[in-house]
Amino acid sequence: MFRRGRGKSKRDAAIEEQAEAVEQVPSQGPYDESEAPDSGVERLDLGSVRVPVPEGGQLQVEVDPSGPVRAVHLVTPVGRLTVSAFAAPRSGGLWEEVGDELADQLRKDGARVHTEQGDWGVELVADSPKAALRFVGVDGPRWLLRGVAAGPAESAKECARLLYGVLDDTVVVRGSEPMPVRTPLPIELPEAILRHIQQAQTQQTETPNGQV
Repeated sequence: MFRRGRGKSKRDAAIEEQAEAVEQVPSQGPYDESEAPDSGVERLDLGSVRVPVPEGGQLQVEVDPSGPVRAVHLVTPVGRLTVSAFAAPRSGGLWEEVGDELADQLRKDGARVHTEQGDWGVELVADSPKAALRFVGVDGPRWLLRGVAAGPAESAKECARLLYGVLDDTVVVRGSEPMPVRTPLPIELPEAILRHIQQAQTQQTETPNGQV
């Protein structure tokens, strides 16, 4: 007669579960909210994205005249970084499509454009009269994250390194609501920053004849 093998002990099962959990945590960002590691990294919560602010970085907010926040930039000594998230299909692959369109538009605007292979795939590098630009796209689960580094040509490499560091620790909060593909995920400013902007706008309105 043959003996039946003993089943897994509770201890063995727990070890396997822990190993599987470790495997499921990505080793590199950007991260979906559901898989972000508890790394203790300080991030600025902008609603749809949570981004780390590089040392010496300052916020620059673009507000649409109708009210919504259009974009938030991180201004650093070597250039400006912009991180934006968009709704994407479950199948992924949106960055390839968007990147091709973006390259065509940049060329029409007079920029010299070429591609480079990076950690997240194909990156766009453009030299325009105003700045050296680098666009990095990351396809996530139902979202696309786009990072842009813009600055002087002499600091382009350093600016790109800062962008990589920001993207690597960014968390995307997609939400469960259905959205048309390419819809920008909404940006929500922290209350303290929102109050500061509102106060500045009020002061500009109350200043007569544009006097300071």
